[in-house]
Amino acid sequence: MNDQDSPFGKIIYTYSRKQAIADGFQIDVTESARQAGIKFPVFLTRAVYDSYVAIPPGVFDQEWRGRLWDVLWMTRHAIQQAEPAADRIVVELFVRNDNRKPRLVKLVAVCSALDINDATPAITILLPDED
Repeated sequence: MNDQDSPFGKIIYTYSRKQAIADGFQIDVTESARQAGIKFPVFLTRAVYDSYVAIPPGVFDQEWRGRLWDVLWMTRHAIQQAEPAADRIVVELFVRNDNRKPRLVKLVAVCSALDINDATPAITILLPDED
């Protein structure tokens, strides 16, 4: 399909996942996701990583690998509980971003094409207000 065949007209601009990773807007966590039992490539948005994987300053007894594991494990659980063929699911988990009690947070896992020219399924985990 070329630009002339598109019902939307000429493509003005594209931004690939590869570019988003290079620019730091997405983080590839596929290897860790495989260890958690997720078969597709998995990516976190920078906002998810900064909010729920990276350890906030002054927070004790936390480790980023454990926080990443929690996000991925709960994503796997949400996938297992989802309706067949669902391409967007809510992922709930408890995260401690201070030195008090953990709080429930909701993320969204979206299954879509790996990249612009690669229809391989991939999962992107993002905040509910991200697109």
